[in-house]
Amino acid sequence: MIPPTRKPELRKQSNRAAEIVAHEAAQFIAREASNESLITVIRAQSVAHGDRMMVFVSVFPVEKTRAALAFLEHQREAFSDYLKVHARLRLPRIDFLPDNGEESGQLVNELSRGQGGN
Repeated sequence: MIPPTRKPELRKQSNRAAEIVAHEAAQFIAREASNESLITVIRAQSVAHGDRMMVFVSVFPVEKTRAALAFLEHQREAFSDYLKVHARLRLPRIDFLPDNGEESGQLVNELSRGQGGN
């Protein structure tokens, strides 16, 4: 059992690792992804005591989400290799998940149709 005084320290390390993975994922995706859709890293979250890292992405247009996630899944090993070079941390298993919030999706649709809230 982890002493209670170490829990905040571990949480801070986990949060820092998530920030690093999110930043590096954004860099990797910008370099590797095609221009068919816009893939934006929203956040990363450490789970299973740091053994896994969930990277949440938003995809525009939303219809391309499935293809973007398939691309990211296919590139998982390449991203792990990229992390080995660009980040100094214990490598977790990376999972990419969609985070196209309904409200943000509605806002993007309104903006793309020129119907901003004015």
